[in-house]
Amino acid sequence: MKKKPSSWIVTEGLKGTENQCLGIAEMLGLEPTLKTVSLRQPWRLLSPFLGFEQKGSFTGDPLAPPYPDILITGGRKTIAVSRYIKRKTLGETFTLHVLDPRISPKHFDLVAVPAHDPTRGENVIVTQATPNRITVRTLQEGKKNFLEFGDLPSPRLGILIGGNSKAYRFEQETAEKLVSELKKLEHTHSLIISMSRRTPPEIATKLRASLHGENTYIWEGTGDNPYFGLLAWADTLCVTADSTSMISEACTTGKPTYMIPLTSTGKNHRLKKFQNALIRNGALRPFDGILDTWRYTPLNDSQLVANEVKKRLPDSF
Repeated sequence: MKKKPSSWIVTEGLKGTENQCLGIAEMLGLEPTLKTVSLRQPWRLLSPFLGFEQKGSFTGDPLAPPYPDILITGGRKTIAVSRYIKRKTLGETFTLHVLDPRISPKHFDLVAVPAHDPTRGENVIVTQATPNRITVRTLQEGKKNFLEFGDLPSPRLGILIGGNSKAYRFEQETAEKLVSELKKLEHTHSLIISMSRRTPPEIATKLRASLHGENTYIWEGTGDNPYFGLLAWADTLCVTADSTSMISEACTTGKPTYMIPLTSTGKNHRLKKFQNALIRNGALRPFDGILDTWRYTPLNDSQLVANEVKKRLPDSF
């Protein structure tokens, strides 16, 4: 029996990025050590273009030997980590970077970028959306951990609420329209609603005050996060437009997924490309208050990247 390769996942601490890396690692059967790092100046300001990384460039979790066989990084500031460890191991550590590094992919063994990002190359694998942790197993566990959702009458509508971002604003007018549409659906559907830390407080208050049907559940942010349970038990999903991760995860379930439109800041060009590609692919539709049922091939980006890693490291798996 082959010894399982050692692995690290290093991120800046953003949960969405960490989950992308974890999704790939889990598809590979790895048991990674999770590390969070930041950069000291001047690397923090000039990353990833400065180079010359050294031990003192980093703060956070230690980056000490023994170094891993496989290093998965995600986010701009972890590029410095990847180059540092690659140099320390004389190229022995296999480096996979998730998300567009905005520098030449030659600095890594493999780069995984979503289709709406521009980086391409011989060692670049292009995914439809973003890798994630949604599998048959995680959905089964989600069902088991939140059996109370199964007591809600079907059909169940799962609603994932994000918030403000560089690309979108979640305005009060949008919340009022959404509440109006959901109140109508309360008569025909059970609603399972989860809000994120980015949801503006006034929007969260509006949703909680307005949606209180007998079969409506709203996660208040305390206790266990029902995210996987929501994805598992819902028959249909609605996701706000701000989050590529949540949209990708919803479309990985294979369930009908609607996108709740938000107000553009004018900086959503890449996100719009991502959304339009999924709409053309049949996985995503704009939400207008009316629900339908349809089928499409579920996304499987984590498996796609994992297969490419196995191809490049045939002796490790």
